[in-house]
Amino acid sequence: MTAQALPPVVDAETWQRRLDELRAREKQATRQLDAVAARRRRMPMVEMPGYTLEGEEGPVELADVFGDKSQLIVYHHMWFPGEKWQCPGCTGFTSQFTRLGFLDGYDARFVVVTQGPIDEALTYKRRVGNRMTWYSTANSPFGAAVGAPAGGGFAVNVFLRDGRKVYRTWHTDGRGTEQLGHTFGLIDVLPYGRQEQWQDSPEGWPQSPTYSRWAGSEDIAARYGPDGGTA
Repeated sequence: MTAQALPPVVDAETWQRRLDELRAREKQATRQLDAVAARRRRMPMVEMPGYTLEGEEGPVELADVFGDKSQLIVYHHMWFPGEKWQCPGCTGFTSQFTRLGFLDGYDARFVVVTQGPIDEALTYKRRVGNRMTWYSTANSPFGAAVGAPAGGGFAVNVFLRDGRKVYRTWHTDGRGTEQLGHTFGLIDVLPYGRQEQWQDSPEGWPQSPTYSRWAGSEDIAARYGPDGGTA
Protein backbone atom coordinates (compact mmCIF):
# COMPACT_ATOMS: atom_id res chain seq x y z
CA MET A 1 0.00 0.00 0.00
CA THR A 2 1.41 3.40 -0.98
CA ALA A 3 1.36 6.12 1.66
CA GLN A 4 -0.49 9.34 0.90
CA ALA A 5 2.72 11.32 1.24
CA LEU A 6 6.36 10.29 0.97
CA PRO A 7 9.67 11.97 1.75
CA PRO A 8 11.45 13.30 -1.35
CA VAL A 9 13.81 10.86 -3.07
CA VAL A 10 17.40 12.10 -3.44
CA ASP A 11 20.78 10.63 -4.31
CA ALA A 12 22.93 9.02 -1.61
CA GLU A 13 25.33 11.98 -1.35
CA THR A 14 22.49 14.44 -0.76
CA TRP A 15 20.87 12.10 1.76
CA GLN A 16 24.15 11.76 3.70
CA ARG A 17 24.62 15.53 3.76
CA ARG A 18 21.12 16.06 5.14
CA LEU A 19 21.70 13.32 7.72
CA ASP A 20 24.94 14.97 8.83
CA GLU A 21 23.10 18.28 9.25
CA LEU A 22 20.42 16.60 11.32
CA ARG A 23 23.01 14.68 13.33
CA ALA A 24 24.65 17.94 14.38
CA ARG A 25 21.34 19.12 15.86
CA GLU A 26 20.75 15.74 17.49
CA LYS A 27 24.15 15.96 19.16
CA GLN A 28 23.33 19.45 20.41
CA ALA A 29 20.16 18.07 21.97
CA THR A 30 22.10 15.22 23.56
CA ARG A 31 24.60 17.63 25.11
CA GLN A 32 21.74 19.77 26.39
CA LEU A 33 20.12 16.73 28.01
CA ASP A 34 23.48 15.89 29.59
CA ALA A 35 23.61 19.42 31.00
CA VAL A 36 20.09 19.06 32.39
CA ALA A 37 21.02 15.73 33.99
CA ALA A 38 24.09 17.35 35.56
CA ARG A 39 21.86 20.09 36.97
CA ARG A 40 19.49 17.43 38.30
CA ARG A 41 22.35 15.75 40.15
CA ARG A 42 22.97 19.06 41.90
CA MET A 43 19.39 19.49 43.10
CA PRO A 44 18.84 19.81 46.86
CA MET A 45 16.40 17.48 48.58
CA VAL A 46 13.64 17.70 51.15
CA GLU A 47 13.04 15.28 54.01
CA MET A 48 9.77 13.34 53.91
CA PRO A 49 7.55 12.44 56.87
CA GLY A 50 7.14 8.79 57.78
CA TYR A 51 4.35 7.88 55.37
CA THR A 52 2.77 4.42 55.32
CA LEU A 53 1.53 2.91 52.06
CA GLU A 54 -0.38 -0.30 51.36
CA GLY A 55 1.47 -3.09 49.59
CA GLU A 56 0.52 -6.55 48.43
CA GLU A 57 1.31 -7.94 51.87
CA GLY A 58 -0.10 -5.07 53.94
CA PRO A 59 1.05 -1.70 55.30
CA VAL A 60 4.57 -0.64 54.31
CA GLU A 61 6.51 2.33 55.59
CA LEU A 62 7.91 4.53 52.84
CA ALA A 63 11.47 3.72 53.89
CA ASP A 64 10.73 0.02 53.33
CA VAL A 65 9.37 0.55 49.81
CA PHE A 66 13.04 0.95 48.84
CA GLY A 67 13.69 -2.69 49.75
CA ASP A 68 17.44 -2.97 50.17
CA LYS A 69 18.10 -0.04 47.81
CA SER A 70 18.90 3.59 48.61
CA GLN A 71 17.21 5.17 45.55
CA LEU A 72 13.56 4.90 44.51
CA ILE A 73 11.61 5.98 41.42
CA VAL A 74 7.84 6.15 41.88
CA TYR A 75 5.35 6.34 39.02
CA HIS A 76 2.02 7.70 40.24
CA HIS A 77 -0.66 5.89 38.22
CA MET A 78 -3.90 7.81 37.69
CA TRP A 79 -6.95 6.14 39.23
CA PHE A 80 -10.67 6.53 38.56
CA PRO A 81 -12.79 5.02 41.37
CA GLY A 82 -15.17 2.30 40.27
CA GLU A 83 -13.82 2.05 36.73
CA LYS A 84 -12.78 -1.30 35.26
CA TRP A 85 -10.32 0.30 32.83
CA GLN A 86 -7.94 2.88 34.21
CA CYS A 87 -5.95 5.59 32.40
CA PRO A 88 -4.72 4.14 29.08
CA GLY A 89 -1.66 6.39 29.10
CA CYS A 90 -0.55 5.18 32.54
CA THR A 91 -1.48 1.61 31.69
CA GLY A 92 0.49 1.68 28.47
CA PHE A 93 3.47 3.52 29.91
CA THR A 94 3.99 1.17 32.86
CA SER A 95 3.30 -1.97 30.81
CA GLN A 96 6.61 -1.52 28.99
CA PHE A 97 8.68 -2.14 32.14
CA THR A 98 8.96 -5.91 32.39
CA ARG A 99 12.62 -6.36 33.36
CA LEU A 100 13.85 -3.89 35.96
CA GLY A 101 16.68 -5.97 37.37
CA PHE A 102 19.22 -3.73 35.66
CA LEU A 103 18.46 -1.11 38.33
CA ASP A 104 20.03 -3.40 40.94
CA GLY A 105 23.45 -2.36 39.68
CA TYR A 106 22.54 1.27 40.40
CA ASP A 107 21.18 0.66 43.90
CA ALA A 108 17.69 1.66 42.75
CA ARG A 109 14.10 0.43 42.53
CA PHE A 110 11.15 1.52 40.35
CA VAL A 111 7.55 0.99 41.54
CA VAL A 112 3.98 2.08 40.85
CA VAL A 113 1.92 3.95 43.43
CA THR A 114 -1.77 4.71 42.90
CA GLN A 115 -4.58 6.35 44.84
CA GLY A 116 -6.72 3.29 44.16
CA PRO A 117 -7.39 0.85 47.01
CA ILE A 118 -4.70 -1.83 47.05
CA ASP A 119 -7.05 -4.77 46.33
CA GLU A 120 -8.52 -2.99 43.30
CA ALA A 121 -5.09 -1.85 42.17
CA LEU A 122 -3.65 -5.39 42.31
CA THR A 123 -6.67 -6.75 40.45
CA TYR A 124 -6.10 -4.18 37.72
CA LYS A 125 -2.39 -4.93 37.64
CA ARG A 126 -3.15 -8.59 36.93
CA ARG A 127 -5.88 -7.77 34.43
CA VAL A 128 -3.56 -5.74 32.21
CA GLY A 129 -0.49 -7.94 32.73
CA ASN A 130 1.56 -5.27 34.49
CA ARG A 131 4.89 -6.61 35.82
CA MET A 132 5.83 -3.82 38.22
CA THR A 133 5.37 -3.77 42.00
CA TRP A 134 2.32 -1.72 43.06
CA TYR A 135 1.48 0.20 46.21
CA SER A 136 -1.57 2.19 47.25
CA THR A 137 -1.70 5.59 48.89
CA ALA A 138 -5.50 5.54 49.23
CA ASN A 139 -5.25 5.76 53.02
CA SER A 140 -2.23 8.06 53.15
CA PRO A 141 -1.57 11.74 52.37
CA PHE A 142 1.60 10.69 50.57
CA GLY A 143 0.20 11.10 47.04
CA ALA A 144 -1.20 14.56 47.68
CA ALA A 145 2.08 15.63 49.29
CA VAL A 146 4.13 14.77 46.21
CA GLY A 147 1.94 16.14 43.43
CA ALA A 148 -0.30 13.12 42.84
CA PRO A 149 -3.56 13.72 44.77
CA ALA A 150 -6.74 11.69 44.40
CA GLY A 151 -8.36 12.68 41.12
CA GLY A 152 -5.11 14.20 39.92
CA GLY A 153 -2.88 13.35 37.00
CA PHE A 154 0.10 11.06 36.65
CA ALA A 155 3.50 12.02 37.99
CA VAL A 156 6.97 10.73 38.76
CA ASN A 157 8.89 11.29 41.97
CA VAL A 158 12.38 10.19 42.96
CA PHE A 159 13.57 9.60 46.49
CA LEU A 160 16.83 8.93 48.31
CA ARG A 161 17.08 6.99 51.57
CA ASP A 162 19.74 7.52 54.22
CA GLY A 163 19.11 4.97 56.95
CA ARG A 164 15.43 5.37 57.85
CA LYS A 165 15.26 8.95 56.58
CA VAL A 166 13.69 9.47 53.14
CA TYR A 167 14.28 12.53 50.97
CA ARG A 168 12.49 13.73 47.84
CA THR A 169 14.99 14.63 45.13
CA TRP A 170 13.04 15.12 41.86
CA HIS A 171 9.55 15.39 40.40
CA THR A 172 8.00 15.65 36.95
CA ASP A 173 4.66 15.15 35.25
CA GLY A 174 3.06 15.52 31.84
CA ARG A 175 5.50 15.09 28.97
CA GLY A 176 8.38 15.15 31.44
CA THR A 177 7.74 11.44 31.95
CA GLU A 178 8.59 10.61 28.32
CA GLN A 179 12.31 10.46 29.05
CA LEU A 180 11.73 7.45 31.31
CA GLY A 181 10.31 5.17 28.62
CA HIS A 182 11.32 3.85 25.23
CA THR A 183 8.02 3.98 23.35
CA PHE A 184 8.11 7.57 22.15
CA GLY A 185 11.79 7.30 21.32
CA LEU A 186 11.01 4.45 18.93
CA ILE A 187 8.00 6.19 17.42
CA ASP A 188 9.82 9.50 16.96
CA VAL A 189 12.47 7.97 14.68
CA LEU A 190 9.79 6.69 12.28
CA PRO A 191 9.34 8.70 9.06
CA TYR A 192 5.83 9.76 10.08
CA GLY A 193 6.57 10.16 13.82
CA ARG A 194 3.66 10.15 16.26
CA GLN A 195 1.22 11.34 13.61
CA GLU A 196 -0.50 13.67 16.07
CA GLN A 197 -2.02 16.97 14.99
CA TRP A 198 0.10 19.14 17.28
CA GLN A 199 3.36 17.99 15.69
CA ASP A 200 5.27 19.98 13.09
CA SER A 201 5.17 17.65 10.07
CA PRO A 202 5.41 18.18 6.30
CA GLU A 203 2.21 18.90 4.42
CA GLY A 204 0.30 15.73 3.61
CA TRP A 205 1.83 13.68 6.44
CA PRO A 206 -0.73 11.42 8.17
CA GLN A 207 -1.96 13.12 11.34
CA SER A 208 -4.62 12.14 13.84
CA PRO A 209 -6.13 13.66 16.98
CA THR A 210 -3.79 13.55 19.96
CA TYR A 211 -3.86 10.18 21.78
CA SER A 212 -6.01 8.55 19.10
CA ARG A 213 -3.26 6.09 18.10
CA TRP A 214 -2.48 5.09 21.67
CA ALA A 215 -3.51 1.60 22.72
CA GLY A 216 -6.49 1.55 25.06
CA SER A 217 -6.36 -0.22 28.40
CA GLU A 218 -8.51 -3.04 27.02
CA ASP A 219 -6.10 -3.45 24.10
CA ILE A 220 -3.16 -3.66 26.51
CA ALA A 221 -4.97 -6.28 28.61
CA ALA A 222 -5.71 -8.28 25.45
CA ARG A 223 -2.01 -8.23 24.53
CA TYR A 224 -0.41 -8.77 27.94
CA GLY A 225 -3.08 -9.77 30.46
CA PRO A 226 -3.42 -13.40 31.53
CA ASP A 227 -7.11 -13.55 30.71
CA GLY A 228 -7.37 -11.39 27.61
CA GLY A 229 -9.01 -8.58 29.56
CA THR A 230 -12.14 -10.51 30.56
CA ALA A 231 -11.60 -10.36 34.33
